[in-house]
Amino acid sequence: MRADARKNYSHLLAVARDIVTEHGVDASMRDIARRADVGLATLLRHFPTREALFEALMCTNLDALAQKADELETSNSPDEALVSWFREGVAFVHSYRGVVDLIASAHADPDSALFASCATVHAVGARLLLRAQAEGTARADMNGDDLFALMSALGWLEGQPAFAPRADHLFHVIASAILTNPSKRVD
Repeated sequence: MRADARKNYSHLLAVARDIVTEHGVDASMRDIARRADVGLATLLRHFPTREALFEALMCTNLDALAQKADELETSNSPDEALVSWFREGVAFVHSYRGVVDLIASAHADPDSALFASCATVHAVGARLLLRAQAEGTARADMNGDDLFALMSALGWLEGQPAFAPRADHLFHVIASAILTNPSKRVD
């Protein structure tokens, strides 16, 4: 990709990220183009469909979440790594209204453009969970599917106005339920 095309692509993604953060996954492609100060045709040249745009947005974030797991795994105890990564995952899900549906359906659809990134995130979460389970610090009756589901559910709950004031408390309740020693401080 030429340097100017790469710059336009990055600019469009940055603007799309802002608009999707504000309006959720129902954000208008026209609004994204307008705010990026480009024509709709330019946006569609880079992202021919909404799915292509969300693939680019989500993959960047999902890949960063997978990278975060690698960093935490080498620098933290198993339970701390798991809870820190879980918090990052919940924050990601919460950052884009409506992303839960996209991730949940992509997770089960190998034909989805988001499938590979979702599968990677699922695998690294399961790996962190298994590591904590091997140390005896996480529940043995959980698996990666459970962790992925709890992360998605908690991210969705935090986006609901009635639950937003209790978001931190809800995180602590769920994280404490994952760990075998709930009296240990969960941050």
